[in-house]
Amino acid sequence: MLRRRLNRLLGGDERRVDSRTIYVGHRSCSATEAFIPPKFCDNRIVSSKYTVWNFLPKNLFEQFRRIANFYFLIIFLVQVIVDTPTSPVTSGLPLFFVITVTAIKQGYEDWLRHKADNEVNKYLVTVLEDGGRIQKESEKIKVGDVVEVEEDETFPCDLILLQSSRDDDTCFVTTASLDGESNHKTHYTVPDTEKDLESLNATIECEQPQPDLYKFVGRMHIYKNDQEPTVRSLGPENLLLKGATLKNTQKICGVAVYTGMETKMALNYQGKSQKRSAVEKSINAFLLVYLCILVSKALVCTTLKYVWQSKPGQDEPWYNEKTQREKETNLYLKMFTDFLSFMVLFNFIIPVSMYVTVEMQKFLGSFFITWDKDFFDPEIKEGALVNTSDLNEELGQVEYVFTDKTGTLTQNNMEFIECCIDGFQYKYRDASSELDGFCVTDGPVSKLQQKAGREKEELFLRALCLCHTVQVKESAEQGQGQRDGLIDEVDGLGVDGEVVHPLQEQRGFIASSPDEVALVKGAMRYGFTFLGLESKTMKILNRNNDVEMYELLHVLNFDPVRRRMSVIVRSKSGDTLLFCKGADSSIFPRVRREEVERIRMHVERNATEGYRTLCVAYKILSAEEYAQADAGLREARLALQDREEKLMTVYNQVETGMSLIGATAVEDRLQEEAAETMEALQGAGMKVWVLTGDKMETAKSTCYACRLFQRNTELLELTVRTLEDGGRRREERLHDLLLEYHKKAVQDAPPVKAGVTRSWSSAGQDYGFIIDGATLSMVLNSSSESNSNRYKNLFLQICQNCTSVLCCRMAPLQKAQIVKMVKNSKGSPITLSIGDGANDVSMILEAHVGIGIKGKEGRQAVRNSDYAIPKLKHLKKLLLAHGHLYYVRIAHLVQYFFYKNLCFILPQFLYQFFCGYSQQPLYDAAYLTMYNICFTSMPILAYSLLEQHICMEVLLDNATLYREIAKNAMLRWGPFLYWTLLGVFHGLLFFFGVRFLFSNPALQDNGQVFGNWSYGTIVFTVLVFTVTLKLALDTRHWTWINHFVIWGSLAFYVFFSFFWGGIIWPFLRQQRLYFVFANMLSSVSAWLVIILLILLSLLPEILLVVFRKPRGPHARQIAAVTPLSYKHLKERE
Repeated sequence: MLRRRLNRLLGGDERRVDSRTIYVGHRSCSATEAFIPPKFCDNRIVSSKYTVWNFLPKNLFEQFRRIANFYFLIIFLVQVIVDTPTSPVTSGLPLFFVITVTAIKQGYEDWLRHKADNEVNKYLVTVLEDGGRIQKESEKIKVGDVVEVEEDETFPCDLILLQSSRDDDTCFVTTASLDGESNHKTHYTVPDTEKDLESLNATIECEQPQPDLYKFVGRMHIYKNDQEPTVRSLGPENLLLKGATLKNTQKICGVAVYTGMETKMALNYQGKSQKRSAVEKSINAFLLVYLCILVSKALVCTTLKYVWQSKPGQDEPWYNEKTQREKETNLYLKMFTDFLSFMVLFNFIIPVSMYVTVEMQKFLGSFFITWDKDFFDPEIKEGALVNTSDLNEELGQVEYVFTDKTGTLTQNNMEFIECCIDGFQYKYRDASSELDGFCVTDGPVSKLQQKAGREKEELFLRALCLCHTVQVKESAEQGQGQRDGLIDEVDGLGVDGEVVHPLQEQRGFIASSPDEVALVKGAMRYGFTFLGLESKTMKILNRNNDVEMYELLHVLNFDPVRRRMSVIVRSKSGDTLLFCKGADSSIFPRVRREEVERIRMHVERNATEGYRTLCVAYKILSAEEYAQADAGLREARLALQDREEKLMTVYNQVETGMSLIGATAVEDRLQEEAAETMEALQGAGMKVWVLTGDKMETAKSTCYACRLFQRNTELLELTVRTLEDGGRRREERLHDLLLEYHKKAVQDAPPVKAGVTRSWSSAGQDYGFIIDGATLSMVLNSSSESNSNRYKNLFLQICQNCTSVLCCRMAPLQKAQIVKMVKNSKGSPITLSIGDGANDVSMILEAHVGIGIKGKEGRQAVRNSDYAIPKLKHLKKLLLAHGHLYYVRIAHLVQYFFYKNLCFILPQFLYQFFCGYSQQPLYDAAYLTMYNICFTSMPILAYSLLEQHICMEVLLDNATLYREIAKNAMLRWGPFLYWTLLGVFHGLLFFFGVRFLFSNPALQDNGQVFGNWSYGTIVFTVLVFTVTLKLALDTRHWTWINHFVIWGSLAFYVFFSFFWGGIIWPFLRQQRLYFVFANMLSSVSAWLVIILLILLSLLPEILLVVFRKPRGPHARQIAAVTPLSYKHLKERE
């Protein structure tokens, strides 16, 4: 509070003001005023989490927030403070190991972030200062500095473009690292700035930093000797963003307006929230159960100890009298310390090393995805990429898949297919078969072989050549002089319609969307070639090889709300023309009714064939109309407040009363194997939702092509169109439709057997659901709160009963809202989002698992994803094979860890009943420490990395196998109970088996008696061998590594026991195991008991494998599954 007040007093609270003022080149504008530079943040970028000073405390704090780590810390402290039966080393060493390994991993990751930050911050930049160019480190740039950037360099901060080396005062940039769009965008210099920037005297007034990449509002006051300052508007077209790259322009100069953490790139950096897998939640639940077992064991032992000691003579036998200090201690304090001692003795039931093993399994396991040769794409020469290894097992649990359409299901590779001019269809064929490149196959029958008038044709093609923001790419060797020469070389574009000259076809175009290039190339096929834009003049080469010139007056940019774009141009003859192209729904209402009918038929047919359609219209503006539009546009562009809304109003006024000329169809091809992949995912029991910003018709045809909708699927449509049909209020109609669809899809649907998705059950109708963005926002943000929740529930229930759902016309945020809604619905299903563009980032971050496709739309999606794959078809193997195996492996790892620790500690608990509850350990301290770290950790790690209980080919061929592990099947309470009971059985067998042997302790030839350490060692030997061989029995896929670690671990145990007991260690105060192991093995009875007990423990397991008959079609594979997934037995009947 105090700081805020001080800031306000000292004028430092610039964030409270709506705009900021920047002095270009730090020069004061009037000679009389003193210049006080305003304070802004520096240009440093910080993405790291730690510094050298705070790494230890911050990292330790984060690690001890984990329940298991905190618990072990408490146990360690208890061992240090209270006189406990085991040494603090037994729990301190494993804990230290876990904490160190994790700290090193996190420290290394943060060091990489520091390194990346330093590369950016120390990058040398040219700044114009005091008439000269000086090199500065990027972090030292201040707001107001004039910065020079050369071709292919990235902008060091957000700049306003003042000067460009190009003649037309523009520059090209790519923003792939910001919004994922890899195409070139055009930016413009501020008009009327001095050529010599040194003498430029100007201030910029602009809004405070905000994260929207496409919004910027400002104005620039240019002061010239004692004249009234001129004011120029600034918009997003003048702003060059940090992180974007300069292309096709030798160099530019710009003034820094936002720096460092205030740049739009930094404000957009959405820190990834930590995603946790369902397995981790299961582990925590199991931990609590084992914690309860531990506390109850300690309570039982403490109670029985005092019950036993209350008997006369038991508490203080003649051979062990109490000291004075012991007699004086408080009874309750003594009870409490005894309870803590038992807790320490039994604490090994909670496996601390499991966390390390799980971390290692995830980290090492993720390499198998990276190394998979099937994921390698020869086109981009890259394979799969793993950004988060914590979610490997989630890949085997996916229930909902949300996919983008453009670039994910389709290739985002646009090709001009056909156009329709004035109601006549023109399909491009090879010029050799059709004389003038046009063929007419459609249209009213009476006009079958006719064509639109030549005038209309040319008008349409001119519209295609002028209404866009495409730039012609200049290659280095083909300079300005050669450009004109190129025109002379091009021949055969005359009326006789010879094929386009190959050189012309290869002409490079730069555009902000692939659709635009496809349309310009389409016009080129029909004889109209766009030659480029030079200083506001657009040049076209027409069919007669004449160059036409048009002066570009205004561009009314495309935006997703208007869904159209226009240009206003002036021809040589002085006519002012407006050309407009856009989606049918946004053009049809703005043209004459009679023209619509002729073209609507073509547009709808093209859309059902899966093409992207655009309509083209034009209007001749009278001098008054143009003057009014020009004034309106200039005024709106200067506004600082609500600029977008004001521009929109002017755009809408100008774009009315147009004439419709025709429509175009562009094809975006399906990704290879898209349909097979979608079919496999549905076969595996996953629901697929397509979330796209595209038109409903186009998206619907893509869904049919991908077999998400079958021909017999009944489509339930909830779009603006169906809401308008009833003629009543939208809200009422929405309510009625939701109830009608709910009755159809939910109430009247036959009950579906659990685990079978409707598309696979023979009975009942398949439903597909279609909703658009506008209706979705009505469902989610209904006027009344109660309605909103009710609509949401109805909507969700309908969707969950449909085989596929298509959401079209979605804004990026709506995609994330849908994912969030399903994610938080009843049963918390596991969701997966897959997309390739920046507009998919929000849903990729929202879903449990986010997958990016290394597509054409830059790498934003890949950078924010958990996994990245080159093509959609790779998703099938990633989920059905890798995901399935990862889940089975880690589930087995978790259950096995709890089981082996229960076997380990149960004999220790039982031993207390035979030693007067005196907290006497059964095992030596070395065994206690090494059991989880050395003797039993490697075999399970190898198993959890290499096991394939069903081979990959079978998993890929039979998608239904994926359903058998759905909904966390192997970590439910059933399998957990099975493993726990197995642990109890083994623990009882080990302890009482050895106790039976000891009923006559004279087990050596010379009649010598075995002692308590021999007893513990025999139990421990049986334990180590049994749990290791149990894993060997479970292993289905043997490699040399499995053999090495399983037999190697057993050999290491034997070697260690000889070694530990065979030497007198100077650092040990008492050496309990001195020659105990060697002595034990000299007894034949000990050998017999060890072998017998191992066999008895594993006998049920062996009998189960031998006598269980494999059933079903995949008998060989299914037989290979352990009792662990006992579901198989039930399901195969």
